[in-house]
Amino acid sequence: MNFIESIRVSLRALRANKLRSALTMLGMIIGVAAVIAMVGIGNGATASITSQIQGLGSNLLTVSPGQSNAGGVRGGAGSLTTLTMTDVPKVQAAGSAVKAVAPVASTNAQVVYGAGNTSTSITGTTQDYQFIKNVTVASGRYITTADVDSNARVAVLGPTTVTNLMGDANATVIGKTIKINNVPFQVIGVTTATGSTGFMSSDDMITAPISTVQERLIGKTTLRSILISAASADVMQTAQDEITVALEQAHKIQTGKADDFTVQNQADILASMQGVTQTLTMLLGGIAGISLLVGGIGIMNIMLVSVTERTREIGIRKAIGAKSNDILLQFLIEAVVLSVLGGGIGIALGSMGSTLIGSALKMATSVSMTSVLVAFGFSAAIGIVFGVFPAKKAAAMDPIDALRFE
Repeated sequence: MNFIESIRVSLRALRANKLRSALTMLGMIIGVAAVIAMVGIGNGATASITSQIQGLGSNLLTVSPGQSNAGGVRGGAGSLTTLTMTDVPKVQAAGSAVKAVAPVASTNAQVVYGAGNTSTSITGTTQDYQFIKNVTVASGRYITTADVDSNARVAVLGPTTVTNLMGDANATVIGKTIKINNVPFQVIGVTTATGSTGFMSSDDMITAPISTVQERLIGKTTLRSILISAASADVMQTAQDEITVALEQAHKIQTGKADDFTVQNQADILASMQGVTQTLTMLLGGIAGISLLVGGIGIMNIMLVSVTERTREIGIRKAIGAKSNDILLQFLIEAVVLSVLGGGIGIALGSMGSTLIGSALKMATSVSMTSVLVAFGFSAAIGIVFGVFPAKKAAAMDPIDALRFE
């Protein structure tokens, strides 16, 4: 019997037990679909995080206060209050790799306009913040050096904040007066929507001159962070080193002592977050992959049952001249067809499931061709591995004993 004929015989045998074949494939379908969906969601999460971090600013470096350590108890990052406005000119003069610097002081506050009110984050900063964070103004203008120098009570609103206050994202707010913790501020601009969500969303934020925020809203001169834009991506490490040296000198930190600040590189943050999401993707894929093994065991069990049921058929075929290899090939093909068909259906369902879950989470998912090929190849391999034992058992049968089987 040639290979094509073996395939035809195998397919006829599978069609003769449609329900059992479908239930046997179910394990492979679920396993492959779970792997494809989990990997797709993981890839989408990685891409989303990468996009958000890259959108934080141009060649961004962030200087944050260090960690406190009292009584052996280490505080979180930023638990010290070691950064002040006096550090800003030191950072600006750190070296040629530093292009722009923006100090940041922030707080949360209740904002009121007429009958509307909302709680949002208030960011006090300077005009360079717009360049460093890639902020675009949809209407009005951004804060200026003159606003900072004069402690002007002016504010730039994010589009979500406008909606929360006015009930309409397209409402005219330029020139209106809002109250932030009962302090009146004149709205001078509205930023363009970026689509960012979650903690510290740039769409739900109010930006004001840092001098005003420190004096009127916070009541202290310490900074939450200092944002720096390096001259180019190639000199980010140079800029980081220059800033570290400049602040160590400014804070009189002796050699060998721990710094009371932290300089974070955007590339380091990106690499760290990508590593975390990729690890989670592999973990989820591995967990989902266990169901592939379960599906393979199911295929082996059903094939063993099939061999037992068709013992007389095997005896008859051997009696009329079929070789052991023909029997082996037939049952092996049946196992592979079950796993490959299940894998194909699983890939389709997994891709659809990944898209649906992504839509529900409002996140773009990504099913790579590599994950599809790996899942498909793995399903075929499982068919071969778990189909070998039943096929060998069938091929090893003695035709006389098989014909006597009841």
